[in-house]
Amino acid sequence: MPTDVSAGPRCSWLRWALAAWSFGVPGNLVVGGHVREEVSRMRKKGCETLRAWLSRDVPVLRAPRAACVSPFSRGAECGLRKARTGRRCRTGHMGRACSTPALRGPFPLAELTFPTVGAGSSLWGRHPTPALKDLNFDHFQILRAIGKGSFGKVCIVQKRDTEKMYAMKYMNKQQCIERDAVRHVFRELEILQEIEHVFLVNLWYSFQDEEDMFMVVDLQLGGDLRYHLQQNVQFSEDTVRLYICELALALDYLRSQHIIHRDVKPDNILLDEQGHAHLTDFNIATIIKDGERATALAGTKPYMAPEIFQSFVNGGTGYSFEVDWWSVGVMAYELLRGWRPYDIHSGNAVESLVQLFSTASVQYVPSWSKDMVALLRKLLAVSPEHRVSSLQDMRAAPSLAGVLWDHLGEKKVEPGFVPNKGRLHCDPTFELEEMILESRPLHKKKKRLAKSRSRDSSRDSAQSDPTSQPLPAPEAGRVDGEASADGEEVRPSLPMCGPICPSAGSG
Repeated sequence: MPTDVSAGPRCSWLRWALAAWSFGVPGNLVVGGHVREEVSRMRKKGCETLRAWLSRDVPVLRAPRAACVSPFSRGAECGLRKARTGRRCRTGHMGRACSTPALRGPFPLAELTFPTVGAGSSLWGRHPTPALKDLNFDHFQILRAIGKGSFGKVCIVQKRDTEKMYAMKYMNKQQCIERDAVRHVFRELEILQEIEHVFLVNLWYSFQDEEDMFMVVDLQLGGDLRYHLQQNVQFSEDTVRLYICELALALDYLRSQHIIHRDVKPDNILLDEQGHAHLTDFNIATIIKDGERATALAGTKPYMAPEIFQSFVNGGTGYSFEVDWWSVGVMAYELLRGWRPYDIHSGNAVESLVQLFSTASVQYVPSWSKDMVALLRKLLAVSPEHRVSSLQDMRAAPSLAGVLWDHLGEKKVEPGFVPNKGRLHCDPTFELEEMILESRPLHKKKKRLAKSRSRDSSRDSAQSDPTSQPLPAPEAGRVDGEASADGEEVRPSLPMCGPICPSAGSG
């Protein structure tokens, strides 16, 4: 997405909105007043140029090898349902990680059940939830759309009873079924409800309704590292070294839980308001038992370790936790130099990448310190046996001899880069997409579901009463959207676009 608003659509109101957001004008002004009217008119006309400019693909590699064991079947290498003696997961079941059903398709929409999870148990150690089973969408106030991921969208919400703010990730059930993404959604929930760490984006609640599945997680207002790279932020060596160490603590914790993340990249590293790094997005993570190795091809190609491609092409012994540390090295190199150490893109053939790693070498900038180059060399070692891949290895590295690891784990080390607290660090077009392109906006969900339930109830009543008569047709001349006699609004042929996600602080 171009950062220069002049490179966008030739719509003066939209260019003004983007420019206003860029210079910190409050969001309620950007999406208010005449802008909403213009949005409605543009939606009626169907501006194809605007649709093409706002819509964009999020390329994420999801190509499992046909010959390998499916990571979503029972007894597979991921070991999702391994017994955990003495632990009670937050769905209330003893001995196993979760009560998730066998994740096999196809998934009828009516049978798709999403477990309700909350912060109510002593294991979770967070604020109590008195009526967790009744938790639903109405318990949260929608503030602003801030992101779009592989399988869903993200918005800022505020819990009405505690007034605490969170990030809410919501995924449309029908779209998940059509894209065969149900396994990934359940996998992410299954993992998130078993982990908690200071440098992870932790789960607080999950619930569902007829349309969507929701996961409520920590809100990190500093933006992701991809956004800051696109804003041409110049990261210092000290800042990048801090990110590496914080992610090392997170990866060491994940290893203790037998979890391989498999998608560590700038897009999935969120900063809090103080500038500390947090790892998010577990939808392609996997769990492996002791002594086992993963074999599926999963991740984002430019950040995937050589042994992942090698295992896929030659059927090797697979890969393990070392792949995440390679990804940290690629990310650190990119933060320092502005581009990645290897020229790899999503269109590269897997076979060519195996050859690339055996012939190409990484070029390091002469102005970088010897300690930083030494650390990057250890992270980017092509052979996993020679790669830094544990917290013990990191503590022993001479280039990190001065790190106070205890202070680091308590966030007592001040980051070199602190995001501007006066701005919302995300792409402003996410909210505009909701306003213009989304046919089922989140802020109208309550009204939409009420209508749907009313229609279903009326239909069931009519079917159970054989003497009932069909409803009369609407009178001639009624305008689309005009209220009918019973108070139910008739849906217009082309949905109007109302306000989406009023900004934080707007009444």
